[in-house]
Amino acid sequence: MTRYPRDMRGYGAYPPNPQWPGNAKVAVQFVLNYEEGGENNILHGDAGSEAFLSDIPGAAPWAGQRHWNMESIYEYGARAGFWRLHRLFTGANVPLTIYGVATALARSPEQVAAMKRAGWEIASHGLKWVEHKDMPEDEERAQIAEAIRLHTEVVGERPLGWYTGRCSLNTVRLAAEDGGFAYISDTYDDDLPYWLEIDDRDQLIIPYTLEANDMRFSVSPGWVTGQDFFQYLKDSFDTLYAEGEAGHPAMMSIGLHCRLIGRPGKIAGLKKFLDYIADFPNVWTPRRIDIARHWAETHPHSRRARPSQMGKTTFTECYGGIFEHSPWIAEGAHALELGPAHDSAIGLHNALARVFRSAPRDKRVQVLRAHPDLAGKLAQAKRLTTESTQEQAGAGLDALTDAERTTFSDLNARYVEKHGFPFIIAVRDNTKASILAAFQQRIDNDNETEFNEACKQVERIAELRLVGLFS
Repeated sequence: MTRYPRDMRGYGAYPPNPQWPGNAKVAVQFVLNYEEGGENNILHGDAGSEAFLSDIPGAAPWAGQRHWNMESIYEYGARAGFWRLHRLFTGANVPLTIYGVATALARSPEQVAAMKRAGWEIASHGLKWVEHKDMPEDEERAQIAEAIRLHTEVVGERPLGWYTGRCSLNTVRLAAEDGGFAYISDTYDDDLPYWLEIDDRDQLIIPYTLEANDMRFSVSPGWVTGQDFFQYLKDSFDTLYAEGEAGHPAMMSIGLHCRLIGRPGKIAGLKKFLDYIADFPNVWTPRRIDIARHWAETHPHSRRARPSQMGKTTFTECYGGIFEHSPWIAEGAHALELGPAHDSAIGLHNALARVFRSAPRDKRVQVLRAHPDLAGKLAQAKRLTTESTQEQAGAGLDALTDAERTTFSDLNARYVEKHGFPFIIAVRDNTKASILAAFQQRIDNDNETEFNEACKQVERIAELRLVGLFS
């Protein structure tokens, strides 16, 4: 048995309506990353200088040395870029979420005071703006705890949101382990928040973005001018707003950095975008904590049994009857590589059908023969499975006239004699009349054609049963 941990399904084809406040068609959420003073630097005890997210083309870390140009670019973000952005957003009355690196916040008391006066949320961006992918788990856990402690000391209250950015495979789990975060944002996998079950904690995830993000001023391919940035944001907004008007509101995250978008030529595109969305009704521009609180109240999480997490016995008890009297199919499905994508009717049906399809012909014939005759003796004796009883009754096969019963009895006998298995049709897709018409048409098929058709009908019956269970 193997289990695949990645969730390739998410909300599937039918995401929930977020019911944003004011019936908003889209939630546009701005994040300002405050990293200046928390980046790699030998002054901070690091092995070398920073090389990430600056205007220096092809920058590389300088081992054991300070990089004066890199430092000055980061300092621009704190000294000038931050205040330019502060004036822009307070003037537009649009609140921000700050992703604040704890050591950077500790080195910028005036900026922290300005964030607080503006009513901005200050979420945690970790202890230092460094890579975590190779960090031992215990060390990362300790750094998360120290980030919370220092953040609380500097800001005056603990952070309720978390985003590491340069994270490890363990980051989300370790941050959730703390138990105090209303949301975690170290994912990029959806346009809506969602709940993640981590041990005994139901953790809200609010996905972030690396594409509607000014970091692309520092990478290739990326933005060259502020107009480039504006056009991409506009196109994203227009698409999401139209989807919201069509009944599928979502969230648009926008990532900013003081030392990047805070430059005069770049911020012009951001200002143009703020002016653009101001002309639209029903646009919500919240902080991330506002989204978290809304989601927790409007879409609280409730746990349910998930097929991919069940033991073999429970799994077989739950789904062993989906293919009539054939629990071996469920046993085989349980041994497949199941994951979150199989925790739905469609996903689980696919796993069960794979086992059925790959079985030898004689085993599949056994499954066909496990199905009862339509309106046959077992039905009259009330010896059908619960599922078959309900299905036949739903098509009116439990209330036949004497003449209809005789017709079905004769057809059943002729069909079995010719093909060696009962006539099978997904009765929930049919009426009594259409079943009878299909019976009379299919009885003359050659055996191979009818075997294939019967197998398809068996799979359809299983699908309908699973839909009923999951609904």
